[in-house]
Amino acid sequence: MRRVKLDRIDLQILQDLQEDGRITNVELARRAGISAPPCLRRVRALEEAGFIRGYHADLQAEALGFEVTFFALIGLDSQSEAVLNEFENLVGGWSEVRECHMARGPDDFVLRLVARNTAHENELTQRLTSAPHVVTVKTIQVIRTAKSTPGVPIDVDQGLEPAAD
Repeated sequence: MRRVKLDRIDLQILQDLQEDGRITNVELARRAGISAPPCLRRVRALEEAGFIRGYHADLQAEALGFEVTFFALIGLDSQSEAVLNEFENLVGGWSEVRECHMARGPDDFVLRLVARNTAHENELTQRLTSAPHVVTVKTIQVIRTAKSTPGVPIDVDQGLEPAAD
């Protein structure tokens, strides 16, 4: 990953792309206060430097038949790298696992999963409890989500480097 020093324009571009990944380059450039060709170069540089990992559509789970979202706190019988990798590889292949985080604390992993209904949630929980090296599984079903904001907060004013474009 190439290291890039971010200035105010880069941060504005990142903020706008994070809010709307379908924004046109012309509109993105307008908001950043630069012309379209240097804006496109900056976007490509931000992608190559790893600041932008990709673009995706934010889908409505319920509309697609996934009525249940739940978190699973997983405890393993070992924290050896081989066991951790084995678990990550296992759940990485499950389409219902939308996030997998290794955690510090009483549990080794925190997963966010989606299920079609509570019976499907129970099936997934059973698959987790019977997985190799898993000793504890605690689930937390989401009742409603008051906020779900992807990405990270961006303070455009933190960029103090002068713009080159």
